[in-house]
Amino acid sequence: MSLPRPRRPSRLLPRHLLNLMALLAASALAACGDDNVSTGSASTGSGASTSGDTPSTTATAPTETSVDPPTTGPTTDPTTAGPSSDPGTDTTATTAGPTTDTATDTATSTTTASTGQVSASDTDTGGSTSGSGSTGDPPCAQGTIICEGNTAKVCDGLGGFESEEACPKACAPDLGCTECVPNAGQCNGPIAQKCKPDGSGFEDTFCDDVQGVQCDANAGECVGACAPKTLGNSYIGCQYYPIVTPNVVSDTFTFAVVVSNVSDQDADINITKGGQPVVDIIVPKNTVEVIPLPWVQVLKSTGSSRFVADGAYRLRSTQPVTVYQYNPLEYQKNNNFTYTNDASLLMPTNVWGDDSFVVTRNTLNGLPGIYTVIGQEDNTTVTLQPSATGQKVVAGGGVAANGTGVVMIGEGDVLQVLSGVGVVDPQKGDNSDLTGTRVLSDKPVMVHGSHACTYVPYTILACDHLEETNLPFVNLAKEYLVTPPLVKAPNMNPTLKARIVRVIATTDNTTITYDPPQNGAPAALAKVGDYAEFSTDKDFKITANFKIAVSEYMIGQSGGGGAGDPALTIGVPIEQYRSSYSFHAPTNYESSFANITAPVGTNVTIDGQPVAGFQPIGGSGFSGVRVQLSNAGDGDHTIAGDKAFGVQVYGYGQYTSYWYPGGLDLNLIPQ
Repeated sequence: MSLPRPRRPSRLLPRHLLNLMALLAASALAACGDDNVSTGSASTGSGASTSGDTPSTTATAPTETSVDPPTTGPTTDPTTAGPSSDPGTDTTATTAGPTTDTATDTATSTTTASTGQVSASDTDTGGSTSGSGSTGDPPCAQGTIICEGNTAKVCDGLGGFESEEACPKACAPDLGCTECVPNAGQCNGPIAQKCKPDGSGFEDTFCDDVQGVQCDANAGECVGACAPKTLGNSYIGCQYYPIVTPNVVSDTFTFAVVVSNVSDQDADINITKGGQPVVDIIVPKNTVEVIPLPWVQVLKSTGSSRFVADGAYRLRSTQPVTVYQYNPLEYQKNNNFTYTNDASLLMPTNVWGDDSFVVTRNTLNGLPGIYTVIGQEDNTTVTLQPSATGQKVVAGGGVAANGTGVVMIGEGDVLQVLSGVGVVDPQKGDNSDLTGTRVLSDKPVMVHGSHACTYVPYTILACDHLEETNLPFVNLAKEYLVTPPLVKAPNMNPTLKARIVRVIATTDNTTITYDPPQNGAPAALAKVGDYAEFSTDKDFKITANFKIAVSEYMIGQSGGGGAGDPALTIGVPIEQYRSSYSFHAPTNYESSFANITAPVGTNVTIDGQPVAGFQPIGGSGFSGVRVQLSNAGDGDHTIAGDKAFGVQVYGYGQYTSYWYPGGLDLNLIPQ
């Protein structure tokens, strides 16, 4: 900002002396008989006598000059043609005589002071005085804080200062003494530091060289392909935490992550656990890599709720990648079937949240529903608020039997909460269900819902493992589109199969509508954390008056179709749709599909080939289509459209299946 020049008070003569001296000066001019001076020139507002005016023959007494309050800057004494009485100010007057308004003085000289040089042309020539003839900048407003070096000065509104303070660290204009200059940047080793806008201190960001990120001292930010500002908010990122969840599958099958690198650079993938190296591998550009990881037995087993230090794997990449986890990877190995599989689309740490609602399923014959909380920063406090159905858990790890708890976790630590045994309904099963439980934290965490093995619905065999990442509350919305899956028995054509849709309230008094209407669908949910579900084989749009979470569950193979078993996916809000995706569909399953929902008239391609067959979804303005994916190649696919659209990916083996969103944005959506 431009700082006001400090001024000294002018030494003004009493008004009666001013008047007397003006009269004497006027008399002297009349005696000299200078016909070129007009006594009215000051009143013209032009600052000079008007050429061609008729010379005055009568001496007219000058009018009294009004004087503004003194300023603190250098001034020219209006009663003299020579230097003012202010020492240190050298003023040379070249006018032929005094005028009655110092603001209209047309002297061609300049006034020089320690603060710089101001020419007469910079003064007000509007015919009124301002600042008693001051030739400096106007004084800053009272209370304004300016900085001279590391000294904060408070303006008095008259051109001076009410007070000043020597700042021990930094001075910021309009703020005064601060911890640092707002928005200034610096590096402290690998820590990028940027001063907060209020100057109260630095915000620190760790620039992880394992992710190829470096600190830019000028910006006070991390830079590189994996820097937060470069990544944006989506499912594509550079740091993930794969996590083993309870599953009754044999250890002979493989827990694995699949890394899909669609960037134009090779990605160096580094996986550790508790700081100890596990895998370091290069995933070439535009390829996919399957990376087996050891089972973490304490997390794979059932039993009680638990806290496990360093229980999660940490995966870091030097390029943005997409990461999926498979629990387990194969559905068939050495002529044996797993019978219990699912997969999750993992979310990178830059989009984790501090407020999430759990999506899982109820206890089955003692086999629990689970939610897992993973930390990325030390000293993270997690607070659990169980839903009405989530108040029966197997206590442990700081979690009470009623589902409440406040637990401290650190980077890579895992809090795993297991549902207890409740009352069993012959049609609905056990009423102990952690769905709707709210997980709050003071630092970002990932919340992951799963089930060891369950029927869907309770009356249809067989059980299968479920798992999926739960979206933070800030990424949830009021509108979703949901579509049932195709199912394909070996050597048969695909057919449509019903699934179960579950709607979870995040706010009391939630009302819900459906387009087109759905039989048996809930119209309202009374309390936060409440949920309701229904079975349907229709495409439709869900709209609520408050944010909701939505999930879909495949029905067991005994429910028809000749393949599959329960699997879980989360609904993607329409507001989180994208215009392009890269996703992976494993080729070791018998068949895989993509369900696409898009605005009517959208042009969509998969792997460069146009997609046809869209059908309108009620009166929503959207349409849907199901596409079988080829098992040729490595399972990587790209899908793009000329408008934002959604995609769900799923596949089948005998008595097993997987299901997850093909991707999504994770933008913040207002309440």
